[in-house]
Amino acid sequence: MIQGPHTILSSVPLFSGLGAHDLELLAELALCKHYKKGAFIFSEGDPGDGFYVIATGQVKVFKSSTEGKEQILHIFGPGEPIGEVAVFAGIPFPANTTALTQSTLLFFPRKAFIQLIAQEPALSMKLLAILSLRLRQFTVQIENLSLKEVPGRIASHLLFLAVEQNNRKKVTLTISKGQLASLLGTIPETLSRIQAKMAAQGLIKVSGREITLLNFKGIESLSENGKL
Repeated sequence: MIQGPHTILSSVPLFSGLGAHDLELLAELALCKHYKKGAFIFSEGDPGDGFYVIATGQVKVFKSSTEGKEQILHIFGPGEPIGEVAVFAGIPFPANTTALTQSTLLFFPRKAFIQLIAQEPALSMKLLAILSLRLRQFTVQIENLSLKEVPGRIASHLLFLAVEQNNRKKVTLTISKGQLASLLGTIPETLSRIQAKMAAQGLIKVSGREITLLNFKGIESLSENGKL
C-alpha cells in the first residue's frame, strides 16, 4: 500500500526538521505519479518544470551518446529528489531518467515550489546541502572514471556500498551487473573478470548480488592504487 504524500515527505531527509504545517503545504503541492519499469520520467532537454521525490522504487539518471551508448550517472531510491538542479537553475533537464523498477514519485511544480521556499529559508538551506553533497558525489565519480583503472573503480564502489549499508563485512548490489558496469564505465564481461580476480586474491567472495568483503584493507588499497 502506497503512503500518502504527507507521510512520505516526513521521512525524506530533504524535508526533515520541517514542522507539520510546512509538510502540509508541501503535500498540497505534490502530484503523485506512477511509472512502470523502464518508463521515462523525463528526457534530456525536457523543460525543467518541476522536480521529483521518489516514494517507492528505483530510478536511474543517464546520458546517451549519438551511437546509443549509455553512461549511468546516478541511481536513486526512496526519499531522494531528482531533477532539482534544473528547477533551481531554470534550465532544461540535463540528462535522462527512467524507472528501474515499478516506481511512484511525487512531482513538485517549479513555480509553486519556488514560491514556497521563498517563504521557508530553512528549506532552501536543506536543498543547498543536498546539491552540495551531490556535487561532491559527482566529482568523485568523474575522478574515478577518469583517473582510476577499472579495478580501482570497482573497489571504490564496494567501499561506497559498505558506508551506505553500514556493513564492512558484506554488501548487496542493488542494481544489475549491466547497470553497475555502465555506472563504472566498463562492460559486464570486464566487471565479471575483475571480480573473479579479486576473489582469487582473497579480497572478496561473490554470491549473486551479495559480496563478502574478505580483506577490507586490501580493498581500500586497491581503491587507491587501482591495479590488481
